[in-house]
Amino acid sequence: MNTPVTDTLSRPAPAAYQLVPTRLQEKLADGKTRCNLCLWRCGLKHGQRGFCQAHVNRNGTLYNLSYGIISAMEVSAVEEKPVRHYRPGSRVLNIGSYGCSFRCGGCHNLEISWGTEALDALARGESTAVYATPEEVVDAAIRQGVQGIAFTYSEPAVWLEYVLDVSRVARAAGLYTVYVSNSSVTDEALEEMAPWVDVLCSDIKSMRDDFYKEICGTISVAQVLHSIETAQRLGIHVETRTNVIPGKNDDPAELESIACWIRDHLGADSPWHVTRFFPAYKLSHVPATDPALLRATGAAARAVGLNNVYVYDEKGCDCAEENLPVSAYLGGDEGALHQVKKCAADCCGDEGVLLKKYE
Repeated sequence: MNTPVTDTLSRPAPAAYQLVPTRLQEKLADGKTRCNLCLWRCGLKHGQRGFCQAHVNRNGTLYNLSYGIISAMEVSAVEEKPVRHYRPGSRVLNIGSYGCSFRCGGCHNLEISWGTEALDALARGESTAVYATPEEVVDAAIRQGVQGIAFTYSEPAVWLEYVLDVSRVARAAGLYTVYVSNSSVTDEALEEMAPWVDVLCSDIKSMRDDFYKEICGTISVAQVLHSIETAQRLGIHVETRTNVIPGKNDDPAELESIACWIRDHLGADSPWHVTRFFPAYKLSHVPATDPALLRATGAAARAVGLNNVYVYDEKGCDCAEENLPVSAYLGGDEGALHQVKKCAADCCGDEGVLLKKYE
């Protein structure tokens, strides 16, 4: 019989870096423990790390390596997420960590999203990445005069434990939260998020399973769309985005079908953001999207009854490209912020922690 392992929001956030138990984990009959944060639902034995590389099994319990570890910070308008129908004109403090449930060939945030080197360093106790408590992040947001905090740059499900803790402190301080996601997220994770996260900005990358199989071998279009629809049903404000990639997902009929799905399942007034692809990584040979195609897509979406369509000729992804150092937002001594991080719980020696299920 499978035994669920639970955590509570009453658990105090650690004052110093340490591995934190994975919020949604389940012990299996075969000796593995399953992570139920994203749709990979990795079943891990002792020492193995999941596809995201951010969760590790130590003696039957899963732990998050990246809790409180900040890869990048930046202040921006909420419209840049892109979100246009929730607190327009307000600003957010963007924060990200390391690790992702996808491996997109056109990723502009490889070092952050995939984060393998950074997460390996954390596993070895050699990382100099910045650790910040939820209270320190919220204090930074207040100092910056923003109205919200956005979890972005990498898939937030990877550090849901921290997302929930920051969101809870942010709510108490009068700040809203934005969750920028690929929506490879379980129903259980969405149910945990719903009381605390205000906005989901989610990709709909394609309406074809083969597109999703190429970047994430286990997920289907139906699962992504189900997650988005579930988030809205749970009361989270939802806005969607499609990055149009030449030769990959730029067929006008497919793009129109995305617009029709949004109209029929999220509502005719639900915002859809159509963004321009720019060459990167394995898709460096693919040209940037023709702006005329983006404009035609917007016109076609409006013609089928989707009322709030936004087309971006100049912006492709929510990237961490030229951000200020994290220390510029958190304050304090930069040397102290970048001291080597060793897990304060002292439960994880070198043995086992670097074994990987996925390379």
